[in-house]
Amino acid sequence: MDKLDYLAIFYKLSKPRIVLLLNFTTITALIVASDGLPAPVLLLNVLIGSVAAAAGASALNQYLDRHIDIKMTRTANRPIPSGQVQASTALLYGLGISLFGVVWLAVTVNSLTGILALLGSLYYVGFYTLFLKRNTSLNIVIGGGAGAFPVLVGWSAATGGLSLEAWLLFAIIFYWTPPHSWALALLVNDDYTKAGIPMMPAKYGKKVTHRQIVLFTILLVVVSLLPLTTMMFGTIYMIVSISLGCIFLLLSIRLWLESNPRVLRMTWKYSTTYLALIFLTMMVDSLLY
Repeated sequence: MDKLDYLAIFYKLSKPRIVLLLNFTTITALIVASDGLPAPVLLLNVLIGSVAAAAGASALNQYLDRHIDIKMTRTANRPIPSGQVQASTALLYGLGISLFGVVWLAVTVNSLTGILALLGSLYYVGFYTLFLKRNTSLNIVIGGGAGAFPVLVGWSAATGGLSLEAWLLFAIIFYWTPPHSWALALLVNDDYTKAGIPMMPAKYGKKVTHRQIVLFTILLVVVSLLPLTTMMFGTIYMIVSISLGCIFLLLSIRLWLESNPRVLRMTWKYSTTYLALIFLTMMVDSLLY
C-alpha cells in the first residue's frame, strides 16, 4: 500500500463531508461574532484546530462503532470493518489528531475555545456514541448537541466568551438534527434494525417517526427565527430563513401524509441543503450589514 492509499484511508476515517459541514458552521459563527471578516491568522488557526478536532472525533466514532458498522450495508465498507486499516491504528490517529486540534485552539486562539472543542468531542464520542446511540431512541434528540458545539467554538474564538446569540445558533443545529437524522434512519431502517440500534423508526415505526419529523421541523422553523428578536440579522436572513423553513415543513408534512420513498429521500437531501443555506445566509447577512 503506497502513501496515497494511506492518505485516502485516513481521509475516510475523518468523515470529510461531515467535517466540512461542521466547520462551515464554525466559520459562520466566527464571522457573525466578529461582525465581519476576522483576522486571517485567527481564521486560519480556527480552521486548523477545528478541522483536526472534528476529524479526530469522527475517527474515534468509527473505532467505537466498528462492530456495529460491519453489520450495516451503509457502513460495512468503512476503513475498519472492511479491513483497510487496523482498529488500533484508527484509535491512535483519532486520539492524536483530536488532541492536536484541541491544543492548537487553546494555544493559538484562547483556552475557552480549546475547552469547547474538547467538550464537543467528548459529547460526540463518549456520551452519544458509547451511551445514547446504543441505549435509547432519544439518541438523536439528546445527541444533537454534539453537532452544535462547533458554533460555540467559532463564537468563543471571536469573542473569548459565549452569549445568548451563540446559544441561539447552537439551538438551530440542535433542533435541525432530529428531522435530518430520522430521515436518514428511515432510509436505512433495515440496517439499524439488523445492528440492534434503537433508532426511532426501528423502535416505534415509520408513522411515529414521520410525525416526530414534522413536530421537530416546526420547532426548528420557530427557533430559526429567534435570532431576529436579538437583531442579530436583518431582512435577508428573515426572508431566506422563512422560505427555507416553509419548504422543509412542507416536505415533512408531505412525507407524513404520503409515506413516499421518493419524498423521504428528497426530505433527507433537502435537510442538509437547508442547514448549509441558512448558515450561508447568516454569513452573507453579517458581511453586508
